[in-house]
Amino acid sequence: MTDSIMSKAATMEIPINSNGDTGTLPEDDSLEQAAKLQWSLDEKVGSSRGTRDLQQVMVSGPNLNETSIVSGGYGGTAEGIIPTSSIKGPAVRYNAEFNKRIPVTGFGSNMHHSSSSSSMMAEQTTRGVAVEKLETVKKWGLNTYKCTKQIISERFGRGSRTVDLELEAQIEVLRDTKRKYENVLRLARALTNHFYNMVQTQHALGDSFAELSQKSPELRDEFGYNAETQKLLCKNGETLLGAVNFFVSSINTLVNKTMEDTLMTIKLYENARLEFDAYRSDLEELSLGPRDAVAMARIDAAQQQYHVHKDKYERLRSDATIKLKFLEENKVKVMHKQLLLFHNAISAYFAGNQQQLEQTLKQFSIKLKPPGADKPSWLEEQ
Repeated sequence: MTDSIMSKAATMEIPINSNGDTGTLPEDDSLEQAAKLQWSLDEKVGSSRGTRDLQQVMVSGPNLNETSIVSGGYGGTAEGIIPTSSIKGPAVRYNAEFNKRIPVTGFGSNMHHSSSSSSMMAEQTTRGVAVEKLETVKKWGLNTYKCTKQIISERFGRGSRTVDLELEAQIEVLRDTKRKYENVLRLARALTNHFYNMVQTQHALGDSFAELSQKSPELRDEFGYNAETQKLLCKNGETLLGAVNFFVSSINTLVNKTMEDTLMTIKLYENARLEFDAYRSDLEELSLGPRDAVAMARIDAAQQQYHVHKDKYERLRSDATIKLKFLEENKVKVMHKQLLLFHNAISAYFAGNQQQLEQTLKQFSIKLKPPGADKPSWLEEQ
């Protein structure tokens, strides 16, 4: 009798609400009746074991993880039984004593939150870079438009142009000087190439005379004199080549490095002048227009850009003036030394004054490379 009542109480249907809590039905008092009947039986029989089992059932209730949801009521078929372990939902921990639900947060939720946060940060960074690039392109396009408009206005005589007459004259002189020095450099290189070929020919001719002097006893002295002469000319020619090569190298440095650096600064100055005139013309046009709120805001922005480009223009104009001054001083010093070297070396060579030619190289601290110095060593060839 006791076992049948306990079996009925343990297998009684437990309704489950939407939150997973056990529902209480007022009209279902079968458990209470079973408890009263068991209590009376316990008093008569005195079975403490059955009482403890029933109290445990009443206090803690059945384990929800082991119960089933019966769709067809008590005593239904097995097809209507749905195990509670197959129901997916938020993780909930049940406290059997207080019958409370405690949400459980796992590692997966933290990972999902961190990954979403990192993706949002990456998206914001990408968006910031895109906005920055867009602003840069916008500024470049606006600046290019204004400068192009200024160039067209100047060429057609409709726009005004800021001119520094003294600086413009110095720039024009520098460009003309550079063209002339480039011509001198080209001719000096051609002279070096021709003279190098002549020295090589003299060297080969001297070797041929020396060989014939040994093989022609009847003309040994004549071939010998000519061989010595060609060897001497070849030696003096190599000394002269050293002086001319030093002259060409110095002129090349002056033209293609010093002058080119100054011209690059002048180019930056001219670009700054064009931008300054473009923004100045823009400010003048806005000043002649209406004076409403929108126009005044544009005028204020144009004034700021005007002052920025004015400062840039004045700074680069000062840089160009200083570099032109230093270039002129450097050019005089370099050319004075190089022209004196070229004159003394050419005069000494064609006068046949070997001692004066060598003294000229010592005077200008020119060291000749030994024969075969330009050729790589056998270690470098490996």
